[in-house]
Amino acid sequence: MSLRKEHRKGKIKWKRLFFGLLILNIIFFLVIVSFIFWPVSETERPQNQDRAEQESSEFVVRTTKQNLNELVNAYIDQLLSTTRHHYSISLEEDVHLTGELPVFSATVPLSVHFEPFVQDNGDIILEQKSISVGLLELPNQKIMEYMKKYLPMPEWVTVNPKDEEIYVAVTDMEIRSNFEVSVEHIDLEANNLAFKIKVPYKSLGIDYGEFRGQ
Repeated sequence: MSLRKEHRKGKIKWKRLFFGLLILNIIFFLVIVSFIFWPVSETERPQNQDRAEQESSEFVVRTTKQNLNELVNAYIDQLLSTTRHHYSISLEEDVHLTGELPVFSATVPLSVHFEPFVQDNGDIILEQKSISVGLLELPNQKIMEYMKKYLPMPEWVTVNPKDEEIYVAVTDMEIRSNFEVSVEHIDLEANNLAFKIKVPYKSLGIDYGEFRGQ
């Protein structure tokens, strides 16, 4: 009888150990599965983050005074093509505007020198250094008023006679390709000019979601 009892006790003990080990394995398996399939907490992004930055790429393009001269004057020629006015821009040691200005029922030569200053937002302020209209002696502010009144300018260019400056809102230029342009750096003496060009993916027919594999 004692042998049978010991044999039964051995079976019971073995069964307890087996089921205990089985339960531990099940618990371990459930823990591993929970770690694998548990939802990953995503890092919250600022709601005000500019989505345009996510859907475009930005490049810095460097050029020379000569190249920019040709581009600016080609734009001005097109702007003035339907008018009788004439003026041009020359990038030298500074920004030199020359042309003709109607003053007192006559047309007189205009010459203005500006110093360019790049703004934090990528626009430019042209501060007047010297100005003249032929042999006439007129206050600088008055000449700037004539410029504002008679010289056709793009909508994104504003003449401020009171401050004797011209604000060039480069960032407001409308470009057919939907590219966004801003000024990075201008050093006329060193002939170092740099512009930022932001290229929206949609303008190239690229869907941002597919591009990111979403």
